[in-house]
Amino acid sequence: MKSIALIAHDGKKGELVEFVTRFRNFFAQVPTIATQTTGGKLREHGIIVETVASGPKGGDAQIASRITEGKIAGVIFFRDPMGKHPHEPDINMLLRLCDVYNIPLATNPATAELIARNIS
Repeated sequence: MKSIALIAHDGKKGELVEFVTRFRNFFAQVPTIATQTTGGKLREHGIIVETVASGPKGGDAQIASRITEGKIAGVIFFRDPMGKHPHEPDINMLLRLCDVYNIPLATNPATAELIARNIS
């Protein structure tokens, strides 16, 4: 079964934890993968998640690699649109690969809810 990738910038991690908690039944049925810091926050709330490196240390690229391998069903990436991020090229690569491989990508709770309700 393909995984759902979970990523959040620092200012959005709490919002992602709230979202995943709200849709806990969905996330209990699908494998999830997260960048390290995001995954740590999710684990603090009892959510089981596989982790890769943190975003600035290559985690976005690791998830992008799994997209190219056909291992990701959707990406939920709560981005901070007002912040500047030193790993912006990796973020852009991840977003581009979602488009190239036709992977559902949610960057806010409204779109993430569509993924949680429609990916099986």
